Amino acid sequence: MLKGKHIILGISGGIAAYKSAALLRLLVKAGAEVQVIITPNGKEFITPVTLSALSGKPVISEFFTANSGEWHSHVDLGLWADLMIIAPATASTIAKMANGVADNMLITTYLSAKEHVMIAPAMDLDMWAHPSTQRNIRTLEQDGVEVISPADGELASHLVGKGRMEEPENIVKCIKAFFERNNVSEASLAGKKVMITAGPTYEKIDPVRFIGNFSSGKMGFAIAEEFAQRGADVTLVTGPVSLDVKHPRIKRISIESALEMYETAVQTAPECDVAVFAAAVADYRPETCNQTKIKREKGEAPVIKLVKNPDIAAACGKLKKDGQIFVGFALETDNELANAREKLDKKNLDIMVLNSLRDAGAGFATDTNKVTIITENSEMQFPLKSKVCVAADIVNTVQGLLTH
Repeated sequence: MLKGKHIILGISGGIAAYKSAALLRLLVKAGAEVQVIITPNGKEFITPVTLSALSGKPVISEFFTANSGEWHSHVDLGLWADLMIIAPATASTIAKMANGVADNMLITTYLSAKEHVMIAPAMDLDMWAHPSTQRNIRTLEQDGVEVISPADGELASHLVGKGRMEEPENIVKCIKAFFERNNVSEASLAGKKVMITAGPTYEKIDPVRFIGNFSSGKMGFAIAEEFAQRGADVTLVTGPVSLDVKHPRIKRISIESALEMYETAVQTAPECDVAVFAAAVADYRPETCNQTKIKREKGEAPVIKLVKNPDIAAACGKLKKDGQIFVGFALETDNELANAREKLDKKNLDIMVLNSLRDAGAGFATDTNKVTIITENSEMQFPLKSKVCVAADIVNTVQGLLTH
């Protein structure tokens, strides 16, 4: 998959730069031609001699070669590359990328890049969690940069938390997944109609309180983008989330409650070629909703009687026609495969995407997921990867069934 690909590997000044040598070696071993661009601070952590020996190319750091005056053209580099990956991407580099501060060769090349750009952030946990860093990350994602979320573990400060650069092997998997997606024709699903449910539902207790869950909608939105990129016309039925739709072929319908999602889904799914039920729908709702705020009482807390919400995937499964492909999600904590297969059959679905809360980095409110994709005749386990990459795996599976 990487043979003959032109990749720019950007390295900024963080202790995780030692992992960049391993990443470079893996990319070259896979057949890629790699040009390293390192920031001046990056050279304090790993030497250009090491990187040049591994890549077989001179390492670029400055705009000019000091002794010859040779100019390194960031424009030419941007045209040469098929992909740009910055690993590690420090908080400083991320801030410069987000704000267009072109004060070194790496950022100038990024601003000239016409190719897909990925970053693998690495920093201390408080720096990663800081509002300014998260704001910059959101800006880059909106600009189309793919973020390989950092992992949890011991950091250079000896604190433990999120901020470790993802392991080189997993970064390579994300890079390969990009080229796999890119090799799929953008018109391969042209004319197909797809419905996707995403996010949580909120079930009102009173005007200010609700029953809900921690779903961010990231998985469903990533699937919607992937279908749209392949030419499908997508209807995205989403609960309350803070995400924006990017692709013009996605029609967004925002709902709040499970009943609203149910009404929209049962009307939309029968007219679609594919339906993906990725929403985390509340299983129960209050039997009644107070019209005014429930006041705190001195005595016992109020008793809230719950009633079942409809099972949207099962209801749509009863309406499924020949030739349609329906996909469900199962978030399990025990007997995962058995429970997922039972849901696949019971709800009349074609594909079940299983993930477990026991897997670190999977589940709600993360940028990554670790899934098993189950069909009638197969079970395909995938390693932890970005939800963008997981979305491609899911759509590949759907596309495979559509062609049979």
